[in-house]
Formats: sequence, C-alpha cells, structure tokens
Amino acid sequence: MRRLLVSIVVLAAGLAWATSAMAASGGRVATVELAARTGGLFASGSRVPRFTLAGVHWRGPGDIRFRTRAVSGGWSPWRAGAPEEEDGPDRLSLESSPPGWRVGNPWWAGESDGIEVRATGRVSRVRARLVWSPELRIPYRRPAAAETPSIVPRAGWGADESIRRGAPVYARDMRFAIVHHTAGRNDYTRSEAPAVVRGIQLYHVQGNGWNDIGYNFLVDRFGTVYEGRFGGVDRNVVGAHALGFNTGSVGIALLGTYGSTRPPAAAQDAIARLISWRLDVAHVDPTGIVPLVSGGSERYANGAPVQLRAVSGHRDTGSTACPGDALYGRLDAIAAEARALGGQKVFEPSAETAGTSVRFRARLARPGAWAVVVVNAEGIEVARGTGTTTTVDWTWDSSSSATGGYAWTITAGAARPATGSLRAGGPSATLEVTEVAAEPSGITPNGDGQSDAAVVAFRLSKAASVTVGVADAFGATVATVLDRAWRRAGARKATITADTLADGLYSVTIEATTTSGELAEATIPLTVSRTLGLVGLTPTAFSPNGDGRNDELAVTFSLTAPATARVRIERDGRWVATPLVANLADGEHRVTWAGARSSGALRDGSYTAVVETQDAVGTVAYASAFTVDTKPPRVRFLSGRGIRLSVSEPSMLTLKIDGRRVRREVLRAGTVRVPWSPSPARVRVVARDTAGNDSAPLVQIRRGSESGQ
Repeated sequence: MRRLLVSIVVLAAGLAWATSAMAASGGRVATVELAARTGGLFASGSRVPRFTLAGVHWRGPGDIRFRTRAVSGGWSPWRAGAPEEEDGPDRLSLESSPPGWRVGNPWWAGESDGIEVRATGRVSRVRARLVWSPELRIPYRRPAAAETPSIVPRAGWGADESIRRGAPVYARDMRFAIVHHTAGRNDYTRSEAPAVVRGIQLYHVQGNGWNDIGYNFLVDRFGTVYEGRFGGVDRNVVGAHALGFNTGSVGIALLGTYGSTRPPAAAQDAIARLISWRLDVAHVDPTGIVPLVSGGSERYANGAPVQLRAVSGHRDTGSTACPGDALYGRLDAIAAEARALGGQKVFEPSAETAGTSVRFRARLARPGAWAVVVVNAEGIEVARGTGTTTTVDWTWDSSSSATGGYAWTITAGAARPATGSLRAGGPSATLEVTEVAAEPSGITPNGDGQSDAAVVAFRLSKAASVTVGVADAFGATVATVLDRAWRRAGARKATITADTLADGLYSVTIEATTTSGELAEATIPLTVSRTLGLVGLTPTAFSPNGDGRNDELAVTFSLTAPATARVRIERDGRWVATPLVANLADGEHRVTWAGARSSGALRDGSYTAVVETQDAVGTVAYASAFTVDTKPPRVRFLSGRGIRLSVSEPSMLTLKIDGRRVRREVLRAGTVRVPWSPSPARVRVVARDTAGNDSAPLVQIRRGSESGQ
C-alpha cells in the first residue's frame, strides 16, 4: 500500500471559523482543508490557529495518523485518527456523521499550534477539526439529593447550549451501562478537565455534525463526574457513543487513554458511584446479564440477539479496543462495587397480567422485608403483598376489583421504590398469551444430553386451542410442536426438540384460539447452534483453601467450530468471576479456576459455572452446578453407651477404635452411632466431607481422662 504524507496547508478558502461555535466560554472550531503532498514531512506552519483539541476527517478506505505540536515546543507521538471509530449515533437515527467521510476521534493535545497528518493507503481528501477550548473557572452547585452522586452540570463545564442541533431523544428503558475512554492525554490538570469536556462537545457538534456531545456522562482522572448529553441526568437520554447500542444504554467516558495505564482509584470509585446510582434509578443489577438486540454495528448485524453484562465496555458492542485493556479489566470489579454501594436495592421489577391475575416480581440486593402495594385511580389501597426474602413474587387476584387503571409500588426498606401502572380488574375480557419464555433460549441438539431441547413456558388467560410452531429467519414454519391442542387457562409448557433443525436463528410462535374465534399469539427467539459440545465440571464440591484437596475447579468443553468462549461463575444469577474470555479454535478445551475473584472473598455456598459460546449463528450457554465448601466438618462425641457422634454435614468418618481402623459413611448431618462391644477404651475420629476438608482429630478416652484433641 502506498503511503501519502498529508501536510496541513491552510488555503485561503479552506480555513473557515464556525461562527456558531463561539460560546460564551470562548470555545471555537476551525475546519482546515488539507492538501496531499508526496515526499517528506511538511510542517503546518504558523497560519494554523492555536488549538487544544484536534481530530481528522477523511475520504477513502485508507487509514490516518496525526501528530500535534505543543506551543511550548516538541511534537507528540503519532496517533491513530479513529481509535474508537464506533463512537457515534446509530445508523438509523436522525443525527449522523457527514456522509462519505470517515470521522476521527477528538484528542486533547493541550495548547498547540501545529499538526501533521500521514495517510496509509488510498485517501482522497483530508480535513482537520481544530478546537480551542480554554480553561474556565465557572462555579457550579452540586445536586441536593443525598443519594445522587456529585455531578458537574453542563453550565459548570461551560457547555454551549446554542449549538445543540435537536431536542433530546428518550428510550423507554435504561437497561445497561457502556464504559468508554475518550482517547487523549492522561496528564491533563484538574483545571483543564472541564475544557477537555467542552472541547469534546464542540468537536462532536461542530466537527461531526451530531446533535450534542455523544456521551451521557464523563469522568476525569480526579474522580469528578460531568453531565454529558443534554436531557436530564436521571432520564433515559439516547446518546451517540456506541453504534447500534445507544438506545437503552448510558454511556460513561473516562477522560484519557487506558490501554496500559491503570485508571486512578479516584476515577474508578467515581464510575462505580455513578453506575450504582444511575442503574438503581433504572432498577438494574450492575452484575446482571442483559439480553439485547443489536441496532447494527461492525461486530453485530442489525437484529442480532446479544447478551451483555449490565456494565459492559465499548468493545463488547463494537470492533474497538475501547475502553482500553487496563480499564476493561476492572469493569467486573467496578460492577460488583456498584452493586454493594447504597444499601438495599430493587432489581428488575415487573407486573405481568394474565386475565384477572397480576403477578409482581423483583429481586432484592440482599434479604429483607418487602411489600407490594396496589392503589386505584383515587389513591386508595386495594391490595398488598409482603415477604422477607431476596425474591419478590406475589400475585394479586383482581377479579373482585373494578376494571380500570391501577398504580403499584414495590418497596424494601430504604431502597428506591419501584413503581408502575397497569389495567386490571373484573373478568378477563380478552384472550392473551403472556409470560412466554424459552429455557434455555439457545439449544445445542448434538445428542450429548445437555441443552438438547428447550422448554417453552407460557400462560393463557382463557382456555384455548394452542399451536406452537418454529419458523426460520424467512418466516417459514419448519417444525410444529403442538398442533391445535386444547389447553386450559393458566401456566402451560411445550418442549422443543431440534434434531432436524439446522444451526441458525429461529422464532417460536404460540397461537391460541377460543371456540368463539378469539385469537392471540406471542413470539420469542430461539437459537440453534451445535458449536458447543459436552461440558464437564470437576469437582462438583470445590474447596479452594490451600489444603491440596479439590483446590482447583476444572471446566472442560468442546467446540465443533471456532467461537468466542466465556466461562462465567455465578451465584444466584449474579456474577462472581470470569475465568475465561477468549476466541478459541475447534476442539477440546480446559479451563481451571482456583477461586480468585476481583472483589471480596469467595464464600461457601451453591454456584454455577456457565460456559457460553458465540459464533456467527448466535449465543448458546450451558450451566453446571457446584458447591464451594472450604470449612471442615464439625464432630463431637455424645454421651451414652457405645460410640455416639454428632456430625455437621455428610462425611466419611475414619475411626481408630482401640487400634482397629474403621470407616463409616455419613449420608446426612446429625447423630451417628457406631456399634461396638465391649465399650472401647480409646476412640480417635477424623471426618472428611465431600469437598475433601478434614476435621481436626478428635479423641475420646473412656478410662481415666475424658475427650481431648
């Protein structure tokens, strides 16, 4: 590929100051057309105005690198023109980048007066966007709400409200957070940071033609949080930060570049506090997994189903290195910290209506008392449900209430209440198919007994004739699971086997028809992929306490084709650790985990190891259960004739009775009696549980002194 050296040559007709960008802060944007030259380097010269932030646009499939010259002297290293090329609005949104141009990213350079550009490959035209964003000292007032983190409002960093190109657009739900880094220097000062934010706004609006700054929030290396895109910090403002995934996400950008530089602790803490509050407003678990549909990016085609962490990095949605390896590697720990902050929380509240029954569900961050309260249009309470577990699950029978609109609230101590509205009451007026779900949502019908079939669950509001069919991507029915089978009202199931289905994306449709001709239907997606083969897990009782027995968990699986594989450890559906994320070839694979996690100690209890693969077809997963047990069994002698013991858990007992070795398996906790005649003089016992933990030796001496160790 031929290399062109593109030098900044300021043409009389090419330098145009964007007059509308003259903010009260003195910020401005210059557009400079560049002339291509062959041969050596060409300096930009003194005719280029001073700037603090720079970026480039170009036409053609080639790539661009550029460098800037500081006023104090000296050139910066060469930088990629578009290291985060998928920052931007969705393709079908009303705002877009200039047609035909590739849009580079803004780079904070500090006060500079020179720029040089180098092109690799075919580049027909280049222009630079040079932003002057001076430091300002604008006082700002922090929000008064105690639960809201300190956020510098737009006026605090000198946002130019006159250049916004359109009213904010809002999503129905906020479902997850995407963390970015902005690219640019990491050595900006505390007083420069607001100017960096303002420079990014000027570049995004005046340079790229977007409606406003692309990110919803920005955070500097000192831990200061800035309000980004206009529209309200607690509202679901659609940003322009992650192509194909802007709707329903909140974009948080850390100022600077964090490929190998570890983000400062103050910045990480600020991001965790911001995510804790913002996702709590949306009642989203920061450590959860969110099913989504792509709006179209370089990584995921439009309409592709995707599962993402509730706190994801930009590289999870697009073909980019953002937010840099150092910051990306901290996201799981940041998510765990965000979940722990702020006390009790209500996650994933929902109200599902089936006929006159309304089922309220949610999860709590920790066990505690909860209540569901339903009020009518006059504010009078008509129903209440209570509980004391981590799971909210209560059904209201509204048949005795008048048909109309109702409001509901889920409360749990000091947690932010979850609210909503619905229509209920009276006899069921219409036929409905609700609560539709496939378990699992992706199946691997390869005959290994794991995820070979899916169970489709649904609820009928009335008795009806039901047909359950499977259709391919073109809408053609390829399998019929139920054919006009009569089913009563209530929860129902159907099993889908896919031995005859090729790998691909399908839709499952449940059609219900009453004798009077009422028709209702519902559709859910189903992925069929044979890429993931048999998954194995050893041991099922895991004891990472360093005693040399069962200290390592081994997860084995096979792939029939190359795929991106992730091994995720969960407890009660919440993230614990991720031992593996890698692009793997086909064949057998083995992953080991010694119990390490980025946040907090591993607690004893029940866990699952989820093996998830993603290929060109879609995503499938298989979960295996195991227990973590690092504590030895507790054993004590009981009084009475013979040998009587109390054992705290199922174990294998090894006894030495008057010199004779005896083994006894204990299947459940409780009292164990070992017949022995005559009564022994000395008994020594050690208990080993299924995880390999040994109790301390316990000795009982009948003649002389009593028991000791």
